[in-house]
Amino acid sequence: MTTADLKTELVDGVGVLSFNRPHRHNAITDALFEDMCAALRHYLHDPAVRCVLIRGEGRSFCSGRDTAELGQRANGSDDFTFVREHQQIRLEVLESPKPVVAAVQGAALGGGFEIALSADIRILAEDAILGLPEVGLGLIPDTGGTQMLPALVGPSRAKYLVLSGARIDAHTAYDWGLAEDVVPVEVLYERAMDFSRHLAAQPKLAMSMAKMLVNQASAGSIRNGFNQELIAQTALFNSDEYRDIKQQAQRDRAEGEGR
Repeated sequence: MTTADLKTELVDGVGVLSFNRPHRHNAITDALFEDMCAALRHYLHDPAVRCVLIRGEGRSFCSGRDTAELGQRANGSDDFTFVREHQQIRLEVLESPKPVVAAVQGAALGGGFEIALSADIRILAEDAILGLPEVGLGLIPDTGGTQMLPALVGPSRAKYLVLSGARIDAHTAYDWGLAEDVVPVEVLYERAMDFSRHLAAQPKLAMSMAKMLVNQASAGSIRNGFNQELIAQTALFNSDEYRDIKQQAQRDRAEGEGR
């Protein structure tokens, strides 16, 4: 399952998935998205995998959608289908009976932040920076950010992050309830693996039912909220405001490359 942009490994019942585009802060391309979906679905259905650990190689966890492909649609896909496919894998992770851990260092922005939010447990390195910049691009978070955040930090802090595009550091995230631990960068993987091994060793049926019951408190409203994100984002991709921002970004990029 390992590819150029994604590493996978099974260790003591833990399915480890590592984004491997460190030169781009593990930004998600269409190719990496397909690799990630295939790896996650394999782990979520493989009985040998008792826990999933998501992490990133290099300085960052995941900086979100690769800006070089922002707004592009592979194979002629429409915006509705594109967003829905990205939402689907997030929902599968949320609703899987298996525990999922995210080990986050450096940038976790946009879709990268939402990947971390979909995990059951987040362990942050001290240099982690989390944020949702979509509104500044004329868009919104569209794979659960507007739904998972309020469940974790409450509506006011969720609005602060979503509406302003502000970025918060690891200790603020911990204080707000977005993380279960903050550790030095150099021990992040070891700490996350130790905890993932612990979860993998727990009784499987009780673990699955426990996760299901905790999720039940907000599962219906979150799934409904995903649908609302889908409708809103599809409309925004066709708005004049987004087109203007996108065209200006393309001009800025072209000028930068010409220097």
